[in-house]
Amino acid sequence: MTDRGVFTATGASIEEAAVEEFKAGLRGQLVRPGDDAYDEARKLWNGMFDRRPAFIARCAGTADVIRAVNFARNNGLQAAVRGGGHSFPGHSVCDGGLVIDLSPMKAIRVDPAARTAWAQPGVKWIEFDHETQAFGLATTGGTASDTGIAGLTLGGGLGWLSSKYGLTVDNLISADVVLADGRFLTASATENQDLFWGLRGGSGNFGVVTSFEYQLHPVGPTILGGMVVYPLGKAKEVLRFYREFSKSAPDELTIYAAFLNPPDSDAVAALICCYCGPLDQGEEVLRPVRSFGPPLQDMLGPMPYAAQQSLTDAGFPAGSYYYIKGGFLADLSDRAIEVFAEYVAAKPSPLSGVLVQTVCGAARRVDSEATAFPHRRLPYAPIIASQWLDAADSEKNVGWARDFWKALQPFAGGAYVNDLGQDDEDRVRIAYGTNYERLAALKKKYDPDNFFRLNANIKPAG
Repeated sequence: MTDRGVFTATGASIEEAAVEEFKAGLRGQLVRPGDDAYDEARKLWNGMFDRRPAFIARCAGTADVIRAVNFARNNGLQAAVRGGGHSFPGHSVCDGGLVIDLSPMKAIRVDPAARTAWAQPGVKWIEFDHETQAFGLATTGGTASDTGIAGLTLGGGLGWLSSKYGLTVDNLISADVVLADGRFLTASATENQDLFWGLRGGSGNFGVVTSFEYQLHPVGPTILGGMVVYPLGKAKEVLRFYREFSKSAPDELTIYAAFLNPPDSDAVAALICCYCGPLDQGEEVLRPVRSFGPPLQDMLGPMPYAAQQSLTDAGFPAGSYYYIKGGFLADLSDRAIEVFAEYVAAKPSPLSGVLVQTVCGAARRVDSEATAFPHRRLPYAPIIASQWLDAADSEKNVGWARDFWKALQPFAGGAYVNDLGQDDEDRVRIAYGTNYERLAALKKKYDPDNFFRLNANIKPAG
């Protein structure tokens, strides 16, 4: 017996002949420890994790996904599903199991007449926007162009177009899904409606989505975007202005508050804006943002929508250590603002940042039970993203984010699935809110053995 003759993982023994049969049946590539491509293929965006899967199936299409799911299930392997790989808690890769790697699946097709787009799960938003913006179209797609469409969509999808066009899940028309038993289904408003409901906010609990169909909207290609930057010492004033201004902003404007360090600069407070209506009207709408202050720097102006999508990309490079805390606030009370001001001034790493997202406008007007994403009535969604480069600094940077979030607890009221961290298992029920029991029943129907468990996991009912 060679070292590859029999492989044992999670109590399962797999004959080499079975592995070779699996490999031969893939159109894509099977990567194993010792292969030249292995270290790169297992690499995670979040440098906190260094995981070593037994197999990485780099899927070329749906047939490969079905084969990979069946292989993992039949051999008792834990499965991780990797789309864009931008998972803060590192769910994209597992130790000793099978990674179902969807990153090679990057096909996109835009129908400009119907204003729809079909895309595979390996697509990132920078790629999706490149295709849709050729026709002056877009859909809500997060706040960083390097993230994948799959994870963001399945968790809800806050983004720069949320106020005008709703969350990403509100723009999902249909999805093709490979279930834990290897079956293939299409979920939409007319087919497998219960599954379609669960996919829109239920994370990766119900299967591997092999294609997404989205509703598109006229956007750009030029919008009014960018940011206005203020001294960190004015953090309280900036948040109080943001609180009042965001309450009355028109749907065309999505505005976030942020605390960050520009390159080679001290920490600042910023208001980041995306206005997707007529530019002349946007200038008037944003006049109060520009006149509040005075600012250190006014970087608001006409820009390509794709540039707006990539504004924060440089601040979240692959390979850094990341630890995240986040959730929802019913309001930015003066006491909560005091907490923000205290902790952003004390962050131990200049790479760390805080983004206060909003659930306003069209996103807020959807019924809380219409999709699995429940938090439609909580207008503020802060994300505390601790980032550092040296493992020796982990304790103080993780501690800062934990203490910050703990101080915000008196004002918090929910959790965002896409912003859960690696130690937030106790907050999963909070993330799904009043929809949890319905999701647990759905999990029992479509994944009764909890095969898909590397996610914000919902245990099957009963």
